[in-house]
Amino acid sequence: MPAVDKLLLEEALQDSPQTRSLLSVFEEDAGTLTEYTNQLLQAMQRVYGAQNEMCLATQQLSKQLLAYEKQNFALGKGDEEVISSLHYFSKVVDELNILHTELAKQLADTMVLPIIQFREKDLTVSTLKDLFGLASNEHDVSMAKYSRLPKRKENEKVKAEVAKEVANARRKQHLSSLQYYCALNALQYRKRIAMVEPMLGYTQGQINFFKKGAEMFSKRMDSFLSSVSNMVQSIQRDLDAEAEAMRVSQQDLLSVSESVYTPDSDVTSPAINRNLIQKAGYLNLRNKTGLVTTTWDRLYFFTQGGNLMCQPRGAVAGGLIQDLDNCSVMAVDCEDRRYCFQITTPTGKSGITLQAESKKEYEEWISAINNISRQIYLSDNPEAVAIKLNQTALQAVTPITSFGKKQEMQCSRQNVKNIENDKIIPNEPSNMQDCTQLIAPGTPIQFDIVLPATEFLDQNRGGKRTNPFGESEDGKKDEEEDSPLKQMFVVRFLGSMAVKSDSTNEVIYEATRQVLAARAIHNIFRTTESHLMVTSKNLRLIDPQTQVTRTSFELASVTQFAAHQENKRLIGFVVRIAEALGEESMSAYIFESNTEGEKICYAISLGKEIIEAQKDPEALAQLMRSMPLTNDGKFMLLNDQAEEDGTVCEERGEESEA
Repeated sequence: MPAVDKLLLEEALQDSPQTRSLLSVFEEDAGTLTEYTNQLLQAMQRVYGAQNEMCLATQQLSKQLLAYEKQNFALGKGDEEVISSLHYFSKVVDELNILHTELAKQLADTMVLPIIQFREKDLTVSTLKDLFGLASNEHDVSMAKYSRLPKRKENEKVKAEVAKEVANARRKQHLSSLQYYCALNALQYRKRIAMVEPMLGYTQGQINFFKKGAEMFSKRMDSFLSSVSNMVQSIQRDLDAEAEAMRVSQQDLLSVSESVYTPDSDVTSPAINRNLIQKAGYLNLRNKTGLVTTTWDRLYFFTQGGNLMCQPRGAVAGGLIQDLDNCSVMAVDCEDRRYCFQITTPTGKSGITLQAESKKEYEEWISAINNISRQIYLSDNPEAVAIKLNQTALQAVTPITSFGKKQEMQCSRQNVKNIENDKIIPNEPSNMQDCTQLIAPGTPIQFDIVLPATEFLDQNRGGKRTNPFGESEDGKKDEEEDSPLKQMFVVRFLGSMAVKSDSTNEVIYEATRQVLAARAIHNIFRTTESHLMVTSKNLRLIDPQTQVTRTSFELASVTQFAAHQENKRLIGFVVRIAEALGEESMSAYIFESNTEGEKICYAISLGKEIIEAQKDPEALAQLMRSMPLTNDGKFMLLNDQAEEDGTVCEERGEESEA
């Protein structure tokens, strides 16, 4: 007997759109079967009740038997034997049309009763469908309530109650879905029996009732009836075996631990896989419905190549939501909801905001999107590439404690293999400084822009009052207005760390590598956007909303600056800071800019040239003449394409004129 289409009980708990779509096919098949069964029963009841019109009734039955083939069942696989059997039975009905006069009792027991039992017992799946729908709605309501739990003012008692409510609703939905799936799967077997068994009893009753039946049909129908009976028994055995297997599977699926139903059950130490190159699951999508109002929709998301796809329930296929190539993802605080993250396009434009169900899902989604954005999926072995990249990032922030390990790491850096394009990078020059000479192993990395050293210096500056609103003193304000150079860049602070040397650009490259590796290892994706103001006196980081100066560096103390060799949007500089006991410390600051880092380096270099030229008025005048100015001569143009590249030039004396 051909295999029977069935719903997988293992997928009932996940309740994915694919499972819902397949479920709708089974429901459509059940509806079609119900309609056909009612028509068949009406025909049989007409045979039973209309003795005087038996000929017409059997003719109608014969036609109805032939109509089974034309029903276009959505799950019609394996019905060929049933169709061929019904075709043959239709011929038999036509031949026995004249002989059907007194079959009330036999027809009631062998023909009408089985089909009625099938309709009343096996086709009644609407109740299970309603229970499944109610359980699904309760689960959605409980999940929405859980998703709205506040993150900041977290109440463990309320959270536990809501989590328990979600678990109960999910367990109830799981149980109702398993019962509903089992009923639909069993219906596929019962359908074949119910279509053939009544006709088998009908034909046998005709032979037993009429004496002529044995003479007319026994010889040519014995083998056929025997084969049909064997087919029915075979289907019944398959049904019994499948019912037992489904019962055992249902027990196994329901015997899982409570953590399967409880969201975010292991918050402290979840098992997180950071090497994923594809991911699927339900997320909450933030949608703006007005100027200040938003809604969150729980949808099924999955990755396909370099694309993030979304598939609502009931949809046959998913649609493209976001292209993930070269994009970035970061954790965000959104409407006091937990586990929110935002995907940003390569141009820096904010994309979509999503919310995960648990910490594990939250971190795995961020890791998977980060891996996909690197286009790892295009390599021959993406899983190995993802593992190697994460191991490399782990080694980058692991302190080296022995000379042998140092030599091993140096050799590995000199023979780096590009795992994405399988190209060998040439050996580095032998005179390059060792990383340990630039940065001490195990040096802590600061991801916040306000450093403890800066706070210490602010407290020991000889009694100068610090304005709580970030406004500078009048004298300093006048000096900045007199600065011949003022240019602003949009940057994001990535991290800073102490360094041991500022004699080469390699210290910036090494600091950039360690900062990026540390952010990847510790899953730190949040950055703070600032405006970097470059003047001929200092570098200032300004809050873009409040215009408050977050921190400031004297330009003379900036001893080294460079843009990254590969990622031109990364820039770093080294600052020398005088300590209290007459000693000096050096720190490297790493930023990501919306523009090319070379333009920021050019502005810093120009500021240093102005500082040197200010010592000689003639040299300063010559420098000013060599730079392009506007017609009124009030500010300096560093680049004709400044506005297009995201830089902002400011007019000298603009604040005083206002």
